[in-house]
Amino acid sequence: EPSSKRVKPLSRVTSLASLIPPVKAAPLKRIGQTLQRSISFRSDCRPEIMAPRPWAKQIAPAITKRRDSKLWSETFDLGLGHMLSSTEIKRQEAIFELSQGEQDLIEDLKLAKKAYRDPMLKLSIMTEHELNQIFGTLDSLIPLHEDLLSRLREARKPDGSTDHVGHILVDWLPCLETYNSYCSNQVAAKALLDHKKQDHRVHDFLQRCLESPFSRKLDLWSFLDIPRSRLVKYPLLLREILKHTPNDHPDRQHLHHAMNMIQSIVADINTQTGESECRYYKERLLYVESGQRDLLIDSSRILSCHGELKNNRGAKLHVFLFQDVLVVTRAVTQNEQLCYQLHRQPIPVRDLEWEDLQDGEMRLGGSIRGAFSNSERTKNFFRVAFRSGGQLQTHCFQASDAFNKQQWLNCIRQAKEAVNPQTAARCSDCSADLYTLWNESLTYIVRTSSRIQSANARALNKTYGKSIWGAGKGG
Repeated sequence: EPSSKRVKPLSRVTSLASLIPPVKAAPLKRIGQTLQRSISFRSDCRPEIMAPRPWAKQIAPAITKRRDSKLWSETFDLGLGHMLSSTEIKRQEAIFELSQGEQDLIEDLKLAKKAYRDPMLKLSIMTEHELNQIFGTLDSLIPLHEDLLSRLREARKPDGSTDHVGHILVDWLPCLETYNSYCSNQVAAKALLDHKKQDHRVHDFLQRCLESPFSRKLDLWSFLDIPRSRLVKYPLLLREILKHTPNDHPDRQHLHHAMNMIQSIVADINTQTGESECRYYKERLLYVESGQRDLLIDSSRILSCHGELKNNRGAKLHVFLFQDVLVVTRAVTQNEQLCYQLHRQPIPVRDLEWEDLQDGEMRLGGSIRGAFSNSERTKNFFRVAFRSGGQLQTHCFQASDAFNKQQWLNCIRQAKEAVNPQTAARCSDCSADLYTLWNESLTYIVRTSSRIQSANARALNKTYGKSIWGAGKGG
């Protein structure tokens, strides 16, 4: 569930949790767990603190309205408390948390519609089409959860306890297939919302809402991401109920069935959401040359991770690791839409070699000075290389921090294991290979330079009858 507590961002892409595109200074976005990640190596679900605009009016800070957490044992007058075992009390708490979470979710979804969507439509801050794209099928989720809440309350006895919930969940969980369209739309919705924030009317409206008590310091995207957050929490809630349900309890069999159902549903939605995100970014790749087009990109259905990295000259690059190919791009704006222009050739994962560079080892901007520097500028680098047709292509990338760097290396390692399991072990210790490739390229440059010098010397000798190159030999 959303909270005002800040958490360390993580961007993972093949799952619902890692769904949304990298935001400003966002780290790696990982996709193998789209649902479990917060739309984001880089998109954060934490509230975005908007910088004040010159035209924005200063608003006095409001008192934040916080939602009180409730416990089953504090909500009902438990005359039977002394009759229940500690395990049964924990079971009732878990069931109550499931019910209370549904109520909180419904309130937040209605709030998103009433406090954000309806006013922006009425004030013409956004068009109906734009709002439909940003809010997606959110309206259809409200009656869905109202139905579950109603069933759970009907199953509650007058004393506040509940005997069985398994059969209710088994009957209701198939309705969650509705989440497929909502979660698959989130990448495009987030991108459009970020773009619209550049409009000062949208920015000011959202800023006023953020500073209002009802928001609980949560921005609009936090509210729109609540359904995804709730979806991935169901397996945890069911596991907790199951944990405190005795083996001989008649509800246990239904709970096991419900657990298998929700895990399958989440996995399916996660897969479809990952494929949707992959398509979204493939459609926004810009090819400078026709030779940059690669069938490995076209056939990719999985985006393992993506995010912003810097090269050794400090230039910002946006790197995509698809299931079979690594694509290095530069973020550009085209027709008011963020796109990604390819930088050099795509690198097939099967032929990619990588090396973890120690802090201080990287030379910045081609200078030797950086090699002896312990500054932040020489930290968190790693290198990838690819040889094709005798030509060596290398990239030195700098991650935002050591954690982000390790995420990238883990994703690359896993991608190589998936593509070529036989050589995966060799890739984990390929520093020597990369060092050899690197030296070979430097040797090639030196030899080429020497040949050019020799050719120039011979030309001068013919012209002036004197060998510049062999002057030391008495020529």
